[in-house]
Amino acid sequence: MITNMLRGATALCLALTSFTFPSPTTATATTTTTTTTRVPVPDVLPLEDAVGRLPVVEEDRTGYTRDSFKHWNTGLDAADGCDTHDEVLLAEAVQEPAVAAGCKLSGGKWDSYYDGVEVGEADDLGIDHMVPLAEAWESGAGTWDAERREAYANDQGAAASLVAVTERTIRSKADQDPATWMPPLPEAHCRYIGEWTATKLRWGLAADQTEAEALKVYAEACETTVVHYSPAP
Repeated sequence: MITNMLRGATALCLALTSFTFPSPTTATATTTTTTTTRVPVPDVLPLEDAVGRLPVVEEDRTGYTRDSFKHWNTGLDAADGCDTHDEVLLAEAVQEPAVAAGCKLSGGKWDSYYDGVEVGEADDLGIDHMVPLAEAWESGAGTWDAERREAYANDQGAAASLVAVTERTIRSKADQDPATWMPPLPEAHCRYIGEWTATKLRWGLAADQTEAEALKVYAEACETTVVHYSPAP
């Protein structure tokens, strides 16, 4: 079953090094072979610098349909009976729910950070794409193939990409960017802008001029916010 530990480990990967040594089976000299495998370390930037890395282009939604992004798929564990939607719910639960056949969740507890609401039933939550599918399409995903769009829509490789929050905040947000919508809880704004920016950088997405200007304003107010991201595979 997917856990918070798994998502945290994926989001904060470290460089790993492995070594292979010969067995000292004889008294003769041997040669040591060293093999180094490196895992990319996430970029860590002040929010203002991260916002500055976003290319600014005119957005184009021509040809977009929600069906262009296949979701939800079988998730990280195809054998657990849960799709990506339910795996995210399990990962983000602050109190683990009971899981019945067909990945039916009952009980549990979640904190919806957009509005600061504590939720006690999975059915009262939705999974929000931090950068909405339509926004992703017009920011660069319209040029991707279907496989990459599916990977984006089901991305559990970064904890910020998909977030469990109340359905009403998802409906309110719809496909808007931070120039026109922010979480109703003011205390969530800096985190939200950081995670929005991290998601766009992770997937190589752009911002339009109005969005970029809004992000810069928030970045100036969120001077202690730090952005962590790794490029998507």
